[in-house]
Amino acid sequence: MKVSEVLKKNAMLIVLVLVYIFFTIMTQGAMFMPLNFNALITQNAYVYVLATGMLMCMLTGGNIDLSCGSFVCLLGAVGGILMVNLKMNPILAILIMLLVGIVYGSLLGFLIAYVNVPPWIATLAGYLAFRGWGTAILSANSSTGSIAPFPEQFLKLFSGKIFSSPMNKMNMVCIIVGIVASVIVVVVSFAGRANKLKKGYEADSFIAVLVKSVLAVAVIMLFAYKLSLAGGIPTALVWVVIIVLIYHFITSKTVLGRYFYVIGGNAEAARLSGVDTKKIMFLAYLNMEILTVITSYIVIARFQAANSTAGTNYEMDAIAGCVVGGVSAYGGSGSVFGMIIGATLIGVINLGMSLMGIDANWQKVVKGVVLLAAVVFDIFANKKKR
Repeated sequence: MKVSEVLKKNAMLIVLVLVYIFFTIMTQGAMFMPLNFNALITQNAYVYVLATGMLMCMLTGGNIDLSCGSFVCLLGAVGGILMVNLKMNPILAILIMLLVGIVYGSLLGFLIAYVNVPPWIATLAGYLAFRGWGTAILSANSSTGSIAPFPEQFLKLFSGKIFSSPMNKMNMVCIIVGIVASVIVVVVSFAGRANKLKKGYEADSFIAVLVKSVLAVAVIMLFAYKLSLAGGIPTALVWVVIIVLIYHFITSKTVLGRYFYVIGGNAEAARLSGVDTKKIMFLAYLNMEILTVITSYIVIARFQAANSTAGTNYEMDAIAGCVVGGVSAYGGSGSVFGMIIGATLIGVINLGMSLMGIDANWQKVVKGVVLLAAVVFDIFANKKKR
């Protein structure tokens, strides 16, 4: 593979590294501190989870969900009423919140797939209604507009650390987990190459796979080392990893996952080939709302309260994470790995500009420019392919 092809294929990954180095220099090394490695994950876990759901929607033809951020606000209000005001068992409250997500996801999926309501219209209605509804519930049940404190049992499940240890004292569990993860990545990489060669498919060279594996191991062990000094593995990271691995398997190894790509490429051709396009569209939005429920758990646990500002602009960060990560704005192409890179880039920009003390309004300007640049890059790349 030519150097130009390698650079083009890994353009966003290279941009991510350069942006991180830039912010590390501008913050005089603050970005490289253990606490900020931890903050990069805990403060942006919502981006990874929502972007995973948004990926499945966008694959079907560039469709999006504008309501997920506002739905996080409403779910927080529901959770606050159940767990704080009514003192309900946290596990039962979690299940009720999940049921609310399933009901809304089913209704939304039905309207979009079977009634043919345009996705942006259907979800825009939720964007407006849920923010107002959630704020009204919180205002009616609290003089401060927020509900707290949540039960410790709930908070431990979605926030905090696993096998926590004192700050700046190396946590060996983190190091062991990092080593295990590194071994798995290396084995999977070389096994995947061997499997492709066995089936006669085109595969990366041995050197290319080796270089990628070495770089992946270096990143994993760097995170493991920094998190070990930051007190342990964040619970939010465990949730993100589980979700990402599940959806990577679905999109790359299952027939259902391939259907999402086929519909995004040509919905009519997919329908004529026997694919139930309406069912896939229905599942995309049901899945999106279930992941939004999980996001609400993580957000509530992080802030240890339900408040009316929760979820603000979350839908925009999720869309930006997908598009920046190479998910086509027209559907049919994109990957979970690319989405992770895009979501991480959005997280690095969020954290870096916050550490620099840049005004929140200018942060939005920068993210808007990055999003537009990613879309333009995608358009030109597709033109060259054609």
